[in-house]
Amino acid sequence: MVNTKSGLVLGFTALALSTAAVSGLGLYSRGQVSFASFKSNPKEIVDEVWQIVYRQYVDGTFNQVDWKAARKEYLNKSYSNQEEAYKSIRKMLEPLKDPYTRFMDPEEFKNMQVDTSGELTGVGIQITQDEKSKKLIVISPIEDTPAAKAGILAKDIITKIDGKSTKGMDTNEAVSLIRGEQGSSVTLTISRNGREQDFVIKRAKIEIHPVKFSKKQSSAGNIGYIRLNQFSANAAKEMSEAIRKLESEKVSGYILDLRSNPGGLLFASIEIGRMWMNEGTIVSTVARSGPREKEVANGRALTDKPLVILVDGGSASASEILSGALQDNKRAKLVGTKTFGKGLVQSVRPLSGGAGLAVTIAKYLTPSGRDINKTGIEPDIEVKLDDNTRQELSKDRTKIGTLSDTQYKKALEILTKDIAEYKRRGNTRANK
Repeated sequence: MVNTKSGLVLGFTALALSTAAVSGLGLYSRGQVSFASFKSNPKEIVDEVWQIVYRQYVDGTFNQVDWKAARKEYLNKSYSNQEEAYKSIRKMLEPLKDPYTRFMDPEEFKNMQVDTSGELTGVGIQITQDEKSKKLIVISPIEDTPAAKAGILAKDIITKIDGKSTKGMDTNEAVSLIRGEQGSSVTLTISRNGREQDFVIKRAKIEIHPVKFSKKQSSAGNIGYIRLNQFSANAAKEMSEAIRKLESEKVSGYILDLRSNPGGLLFASIEIGRMWMNEGTIVSTVARSGPREKEVANGRALTDKPLVILVDGGSASASEILSGALQDNKRAKLVGTKTFGKGLVQSVRPLSGGAGLAVTIAKYLTPSGRDINKTGIEPDIEVKLDDNTRQELSKDRTKIGTLSDTQYKKALEILTKDIAEYKRRGNTRANK
């Protein structure tokens, strides 16, 4: 969680909720940083932002910008109030041409803070701004939220909000328009495959439970199906409980569904990776000064049974860390479509007077050294859903994880073969 904590963020999206809107639902690390005291001189916050970028920004050339000259330019200006300073800070950051390095005024920063264990109000979508086109893109709807039930899909382009064009609109402004009182409605105009369609969505209270699981019968015996919606504060605990429960029921293998999972907390993705891996690297990050840190398995996996992971274009940041780690370590096979491609790391910092700054400080690499930013992770077995099937699953979510779900059906087929091989190897070991 953010609140008064700084953290590491992979990617930079926005969660269109009311009481807490996330501009940066990606990977957060724990670490306490208290708010700086409010300084009355507006120049202080300008210099505060400059100093953070100077010390931490991933690109030591600052996109070929003379960053020291920028400090002189913006500190030589006169500011009569904080708002003028905020405007200058945004102009100062523009030449970096990095949509993920962003200044947030106190209201925007407050909107970014999210209590992932609480009850939120809104429509339940994660959005981001495409770096090139500047269009507002849906990362994914949160499962069982108004947006998901209305039929909003990953990769949808939001062209209007209540009739207002989103051209030139950033995620903070979009979030402020989408969120609102419980029971009120918002109309999102969506462009999908070149065609526009209006979706009227009623805002509601949203309770996020990251893990759902069930035991399913198959020709290979009982298998465990686990759907992880978000890497929230209690995701690792719920994942551990799900695996332990399914292990006690003697399942033969697992399907882990990460489709439309936009990310979450860094420590959650690492802890969950360790539940599936006994050894190997999970993720490494590379900062301006070189390799930053490497997270590895700790020999405490909860199961070694066959695992297949479902991914799609809405699987981002933490989902890509987990799926990339398990794929590179040959622990799991990926089924579905290419993931979103969010491989940049931001540090989220509180500033004077309640403002905040997200600054790109590193990129992350999968265990094999892949940089997946903008490219995503290719599945081992590609299975696409046509629009009709996607909409059908979106409207009737009880069909997700059933044979009506063609990606799940393929994952089950792959898992059945892997279970047979796993049992064969077991018998071979037992006979030696």
